[in-house]
Order: sequence, then structure tokens, then C-alpha cells
Amino acid sequence: MQNTPLPPRRRTFAPRRHRRLHVFLAVLSCLLLVGGVWGWRAWHAAQQTFSQTYHAAGRPSDTALTSGKPFAILLLGTDTGALGRHQVGRTDTMIVATINPKQQTATLTSIPRDTLVDIYGSQQDDEKINAAYPLYGATTTLKTVSHLVNVPIHYYVLLNMGGLEKMINAVGGVTVDPLLTFHYEQADVTKGTKIHLNGASALAYSRMRDQDPLGDYGRQARQRQIIKALVLKEASLSSLVRYQTVLKSLSHNLQTNLTFNDLMWLRTKDGHTSRHIKSATLQGEPATINGIDYQIAPQSEITAVANQLRQELGLPAVNAFETDALEPAGF
Repeated sequence: MQNTPLPPRRRTFAPRRHRRLHVFLAVLSCLLLVGGVWGWRAWHAAQQTFSQTYHAAGRPSDTALTSGKPFAILLLGTDTGALGRHQVGRTDTMIVATINPKQQTATLTSIPRDTLVDIYGSQQDDEKINAAYPLYGATTTLKTVSHLVNVPIHYYVLLNMGGLEKMINAVGGVTVDPLLTFHYEQADVTKGTKIHLNGASALAYSRMRDQDPLGDYGRQARQRQIIKALVLKEASLSSLVRYQTVLKSLSHNLQTNLTFNDLMWLRTKDGHTSRHIKSATLQGEPATINGIDYQIAPQSEITAVANQLRQELGLPAVNAFETDALEPAGF
């Protein structure tokens, strides 16, 4: 029987668009693999950098933040780390930040640095509240502020002005709408005319006091304004390498009892609150005692501020007597 030769096998080719798709998928897979390794390294490096700033003072259980309940963070700023000042320094900026994840809101409440208090747990009576940190440290400062406004405050972030300058530069500067017209050091601003500030000019904008008709209260308003602008700018960052840059700028200028994972969780879960930030202040009255200037907050003002903070934290209101008598809330 004569064998019939098989017909020659036809070579088949995928259409050009399919070949291009295969090449694209292969390249994309490689990029994702390399990107994953790079991302992990960047994350690990940022975590290692931030670990240098961590201090466990006053920190509650690890579930306090992830519970979804409102919480408070004490923001402290020292007038050191720049302009040749490198001592411990007093906390001239003191802000209670209350964050309500469900309502997607945050409030920054300033505590004037000259507010007359008894420093909690010490023999320092009739002292300015900004002396608590250099005398007794972060834990005592937390308890003193908590006792004053009768809300639980377990977290704190302490940043010196050198760190603030570097952090603002690391995010590419901030834009503000000046509250008044003035020239001070690197800040040359006009009321109502938006301006982009770098670290040095933002620092000068937040430090000026003598030219402000409202004095330290005007400075507090500008400090809150810079913090809001910084939070908004940070919330817009999408690159992990930018976070690494920011954290490196803070490694010797920041102290906090929030962990790196805390901050990443906060940004992921509570980043939406960055666009709903309100401002408030504890309003005192000027007084001079033994030649030293103080701000004395009336009990009615303390009670009003305490109840506003407690409302934001989902806590029951207190009256003036309870505000004065209770131990620091949450301790």
C-alpha cells in the first residue's frame, strides 16, 4: 500500500495584537515583582527610621486606635532644633487634636502656653503649662493637659521647630491664606493673598507674635493653619518613597508614642478627616503674678472647652465642679 505523504504542517502565528499583549503582560509581571520587592524595602526602611522616634510613655493597648472610637492626640511643639537652639525647650505649641472616625471630623484645640496650672503629680503649683515637659517629661504633660480639660489623652507627638521646617520641605512646601499682613524673618505675606511657603518661611509665619494684634492667640491660629495645610499636603502623598523622605527628616526632631503601624493605619482609615478640620482655643485672661505674665482661664471657659472636647469624643458632659475635681480622664 502506497503511503500517502502527510500534508506539510502549517505554522500558525498569534495575531500581532496577541503577541503584544503577551509581551506587555510579561513586562508588567516583572515590574510588579520588582516593585513589590522595592516597596517592601522602602516600607521596612521607613519603619526602621521611624522606630528611632518611638517612646512608649502613656500608651494604652494596641487596640485603642483600631476600635473605631474617637480619640485624642496631644500635639506639642518646642522652640528648639533651629536658629541655634538645641536645649530641651518648653512646649510653646500645645494642641489637643480630637479625631472622630465615624463623623469624619477632626478638631484642633489650642492650649495657650502661658496658661496657669498646677502640674499634675508634682509640687509645681501656679506654673505655666508649657513648663510641664522640660520639668517632668511627656507623660506628666499628657496628664496635666488631660486634667485641665478633663478628656482622655493617651497619644502625643512632640516636634521641634527644626523638624517642622524639614517636614514641610520634605512634602514640597504648604500653601496658606495669610490671616494678616506682615514681614517677619523669611515670611513676607499679605492678608487674603494665598502664598506657597517653604519650611523656613512657614516656620517664620507660625512663630511671629509681636506684630499680631491678638498676640499669642493670633500665633496659635497661624500654627493651626500650618498644621492643617501640612496634614492636607501629607494626605495627598501617594508615594512610599516620599514618606521615607519625610520620616528621615524627622528622625532626630520628633518624639511620639505612636508606632509606625499606628501612623499608617491612621492615614489609611482616618485620612478622610484631613479635609474636615475645625479649630478652637482655650481662651484665658492676662494676669501678672510676682512679675511673671500668665493666662488664667476662667472655670466657665475650661468647662465649655472640656464639654466640647468630650462631645467630640462621645463622652458625657461635666459641670464645673466635676471638671475641677476629677482625676485625669483615662489614667
